[in-house]
Amino acid sequence: MQRIHFETEHNLFRDAFRAFLGKEVLPHQDAWEEAGVVDRGVWLKAGEQGFLLPWADEAYGGAGLKDFRYEQIMCEELARINEPGFMIPLHSALCGPYIAEYGNAEQKARFLPGIIRGETILAVAMTEPSAGSDLAGMRSTAVDKGDHWLLNGSKVFISNGLLADLVIVAAKTDPSNPHAMGLFLVERGMPGFERGRNLKKLGMKSQDTAELFFNDVRVPKENLLGDAKGGFYYLMNMLAQERLTNACGAVAGAEAALQATLDYVRERKAFGRPVAHFQNTRFKLAEMRTQIDVAQVFTDRCVMDHNQKKLSPEVAAEAKLFTTELLGKVVDEGVQLHGGWGYMWEYPICRMYANARIQRIFAGTSEIMKEIISRGMKL
Repeated sequence: MQRIHFETEHNLFRDAFRAFLGKEVLPHQDAWEEAGVVDRGVWLKAGEQGFLLPWADEAYGGAGLKDFRYEQIMCEELARINEPGFMIPLHSALCGPYIAEYGNAEQKARFLPGIIRGETILAVAMTEPSAGSDLAGMRSTAVDKGDHWLLNGSKVFISNGLLADLVIVAAKTDPSNPHAMGLFLVERGMPGFERGRNLKKLGMKSQDTAELFFNDVRVPKENLLGDAKGGFYYLMNMLAQERLTNACGAVAGAEAALQATLDYVRERKAFGRPVAHFQNTRFKLAEMRTQIDVAQVFTDRCVMDHNQKKLSPEVAAEAKLFTTELLGKVVDEGVQLHGGWGYMWEYPICRMYANARIQRIFAGTSEIMKEIISRGMKL
């Protein structure tokens, strides 16, 4: 189905970003996967070409492109080449906006230029060993010591955990109020800030997902984002954009998996004819084609609503739920239609399958999405 919400400038941006990925990412994917982390140099190159925080004000080195379609394009192009480690969307669409939205003038001037240049890589630390989707259940604490905050706790499953130079850490600030928490900017090298192992995962093998530990970390008062008790609200307020970002990548990933499967079944033969000629194959692919097109139209509409600040948390949850569940279905059907070769790591569909599974879990599980949607229905 032809998409109508992109304009000439978006298509030019896509061409430039696709060319960048072809030159700076594709040749290194196998090496990054083996290493379990992408090269820091690619972040600097992305910064040089204006692909990091393109929405940021020109005063900080950004392009001032306050249009989520640019973020959508980068999500789509990274999904098209099945690159899970180079998480520009995490850096630009998830973490950076916290500083832009809740940071003061001094914090923006201090951090944004390096973030835009790719010198300062971002991560956000919410999830804990005993608290995932239930943010109110986190145990990390920050105690006001007058001229600084004393941060203690641990986080797990933190994307960019090893590379990150600046981590937005959520911690409780009032023991009597489970929703009172602050967001603290913890910088690389702060005493007491330690990183654990690079976690071994089912997929997303080039993404440095790590444990983080905070042992009496003295966080300067000037590294608190916004109000010391407003962090829960800040996190909730940003989750709609995070889930829209997930949806953009998920539907693009489903499209990439469909195309990989189409290429295979057209060439692979069984019983003397291409696998694509069997009715079961054609019906499965027709169903996937239809569902992806429907998901794409819905996601595109959500992007345009978000540009107008009209995307509700409930609709963002719908987008995340539907597209990630669809992605899981498409990659599974793709593996099945590949037969035994679909289980081989050398085939793109196998890696897509492994990378896709987490999509129904992070940024809120599918079950949490259903809870949010049902609450919006006054149930």
